[in-house]
Amino acid sequence: MLYIDGQEYDVPVISLKRKADFLDKYAERTEDGVLRRELIGVYFNYQLKLGTTLDTGEYRRLWRKLTEPVEFHTVTVPAENGSDTFTAYFAGVGDELLRERDGKSCFRGLTVNFIARAPARS
Repeated sequence: MLYIDGQEYDVPVISLKRKADFLDKYAERTEDGVLRRELIGVYFNYQLKLGTTLDTGEYRRLWRKLTEPVEFHTVTVPAENGSDTFTAYFAGVGDELLRERDGKSCFRGLTVNFIARAPARS
């Protein structure tokens, strides 16, 4: 299950990719070629791919949450010891039309990137 801002969304998770991005306050090379840097921290960012569902209302509810015009959300994703809850913003939200039937549209291939607001490790 997927949790965003304390709400559960019943749309199947196909894939969850995790990246550890290292963010520097500065990183520069000196004249002798040595790298000097100050690390701010390590950010855990995720790419989520969701499957299709016959519940178009649930899918629409998730789409509206993922495209909500707010700065940050609280998300909960699977982790080694159960789950990881953190604050993130959403980027790269997209899907594609699968079919139209009886005036209803069914989409597939929903993806979203969760970009952490703060470092997971510093």
